[in-house]
Amino acid sequence: MSNTQGQATFFNLTITLNDKEVPVFTYTNLDGTDVCGNVVVNQYSTISYQLIDKTGKGLKFVGAAFTTPFDKIIDAITISSDGTLIQLTDLDKTPGNTGFQFVLSNSCNTLQVLSPDPEIVNHPN
Repeated sequence: MSNTQGQATFFNLTITLNDKEVPVFTYTNLDGTDVCGNVVVNQYSTISYQLIDKTGKGLKFVGAAFTTPFDKIIDAITISSDGTLIQLTDLDKTPGNTGFQFVLSNSCNTLQVLSPDPEIVNHPN
């Protein structure tokens, strides 16, 4: 049985490199409008980030790291098998906010890349 209630939010996350080879993260809506990547949630939601890797370094999502993983703001994450899509599930049962960083692998070495800190804010009804 599928859940027909809730909200879906989609972002493109484009990563480029500056002239010093430092990753630069840019969030956009599907229409290309720049956004900060933060989300305010007031109902059950799935928040999706599509990776657009323009670094030539073979970046892929491997996770999302939370400083407060037990605060019950985000309930689960799912990553596509090719590592280009990550989805955060928020049941919106707990008020508050949480920050996180995306964790990405690369094809050049075994080091991982961390994103800047987007934020999810819950306002349950």
